[in-house]
Amino acid sequence: MPPLHRALPALRRLRLANNTFQQQSSRLGLQQTSRQAVAYPLAHQIRWQQNASRSEGEGQPTPSEPAPPARSGSKNIKYTSESYPQMQRDSRFKELDKSDVEHFRSILGSSASAIIDGVTQEASNEDLEGYNADWMRKYRGHARLVLKPESTEQVSKILKYCNDNMIAVNPQGGNTGLVGGSVPVFDEVVINLARMSKIRSFDDVSGIFVADAGVILESADSYLAERGYIFPLDLGAKGSCQLGGNVATNAGGLRLLRYGSLHGNILGLEAVLPDGTVVDDLSKLRKNNTGYDLKQLFIGGEGTIGIVTALSIICPQRSPAVNVAYFGLQSYEKAQEAFREAKKQLSEILSAFEMMDGQSQNLYARASGAKLPLEEEYPFYCLIETSGSNTDHDSEKLNTFLEHVMGEEIVSDGVVAQDETQVQSLWACREGVSEASQHWGGVYKYDLSIPLPQLYDLVAEARTRFEESGLMSKEDEGKAVLDVVGYGHMGDSNLHLNVACRRYDKEVEKVLEPWVYEWVAERHGSISAEHGLGLAKKEFIGYSRSETMVKLMKQIKDFYDPKGIMNPYKYI
Repeated sequence: MPPLHRALPALRRLRLANNTFQQQSSRLGLQQTSRQAVAYPLAHQIRWQQNASRSEGEGQPTPSEPAPPARSGSKNIKYTSESYPQMQRDSRFKELDKSDVEHFRSILGSSASAIIDGVTQEASNEDLEGYNADWMRKYRGHARLVLKPESTEQVSKILKYCNDNMIAVNPQGGNTGLVGGSVPVFDEVVINLARMSKIRSFDDVSGIFVADAGVILESADSYLAERGYIFPLDLGAKGSCQLGGNVATNAGGLRLLRYGSLHGNILGLEAVLPDGTVVDDLSKLRKNNTGYDLKQLFIGGEGTIGIVTALSIICPQRSPAVNVAYFGLQSYEKAQEAFREAKKQLSEILSAFEMMDGQSQNLYARASGAKLPLEEEYPFYCLIETSGSNTDHDSEKLNTFLEHVMGEEIVSDGVVAQDETQVQSLWACREGVSEASQHWGGVYKYDLSIPLPQLYDLVAEARTRFEESGLMSKEDEGKAVLDVVGYGHMGDSNLHLNVACRRYDKEVEKVLEPWVYEWVAERHGSISAEHGLGLAKKEFIGYSRSETMVKLMKQIKDFYDPKGIMNPYKYI
């Protein structure tokens, strides 16, 4: 603990900051009930499938939007085939006709919500656009048919027919992906799992949760919350993303520091291979050391060897004592010191440590109209969350930590949430950055794993490159780039580099690629920490994987999908 004469002024500053923050929250009248329900005016950027309500019980479907509404201005999204003219449609794939649609109807039945048909019927562009275009407005396909099965059996029959007839398939969940992996490139059939939304079972002793792949992440977490448990994954897109998509991309998110990755938490999977074979590995056992652990191939496989239809996952108890603090710091070095002290002093109750640079917070405030928690501006900010079982114990540990980091002038200023409303307000400053970054027209996103001491160097160098190129200005509307910001999961050494732009521009891409990937490779990092490869990073996998590893991956792809119908043009 620092000397008392150093700690007391720091704690007085914290107390004053807290009072100001509480007054701001009161004036704003924030009434969020979940971190996804952040109140800021980015309505035209809210992801297509809105927050689902809590499920009524086991075996019941969780409500979800049957069709994502078309994005405002979606007609202005350039087709992927036009943006990447070097990509050509694989001539081996069949072009859909009436007989194909009739066969799919015989599988899916008469439900009007099961098929969106632009092949034999005049489905409107608005009906199809939510499945063809990604939320970043960067990728857009030409799909004319969307299928929405409601059972694993239906998925099996669809895939078998597609495989037999060389029909390309684009598996799709909530379509919240960030690398173009969830939308078609050409005229692939979209298989969307939104109707597969049943929670199959939950054991409140072991914490084992079994659900369909189409269950919305927030619905799953709400269901578990009512029973005192928590889903071990949390994302900013949790009100839209589906569990199957989370599995397919091996989504990381905000809770990985505490609960680990899906590779460790998923106990079993049910999936369908391209030839219609159902992989029945929906184990509920934590220990099952009998042969190859084949389910791991589907976790992060991005729908390239099969479609995940259900999962079994171990869920921890929900912590009754949660604290959230938001700090301003003078440098990235100070942020590293704060993280080191947090691990040392908060240890088992530390559940999140997020870093945001000052530019990202200013961008969020500018896009949303929100007032930031601290009165003064700082070059860096950190958000810390603790989760434990004993309020008094956790508060004592947090107070000791605060006394130390402020007394030692590691942290310059900060606020601690006093109630749930303030918790949501602080988290909004972190989770709102992603959508705010593309508020002005578009965003180039890079999701990278970099050794912690060098993590922020990339952002500073990228900013310098754009300043020297003459492509960036905060005020000049003629410049393509508005700003370069960095934020991410410091606890996982995971940086999100966002280049906020007014429009997508090939000159901007030339500044970024392959330079970003070369920079990461030189420091033995990863070009994709949690977003996956999709279309955006397919050609760059060699910067993170050796030729031997890529060759092995291709062999797996060729073995399970010899005709190449699953999510073509992407991944490897």
